[in-house]
Amino acid sequence: MAIGSKDLATEKLDAMDDERLLSELTSAKEQLFNLRFQSATGQLGDNSGLKKVRRDIARIYTVLRERELGIRTAPNENAE
Repeated sequence: MAIGSKDLATEKLDAMDDERLLSELTSAKEQLFNLRFQSATGQLGDNSGLKKVRRDIARIYTVLRERELGIRTAPNENAE
């Protein structure tokens, strides 16, 4: 399984529609902001959380871009 803050493996991301992916992306970006803020103020105990959230964001962007290019299909397109 891929490393991630919320276990966002590629298989789970494939099952999500674009709206759900965008909401996950927004959530991950908010979480990254909060972690960066904690890091800057010295309140962050474990720095690995930053890496995990950045990887989640990159994974979501990759799935969205692959769908845009036609490499992957959205789940509603598979049903047809």
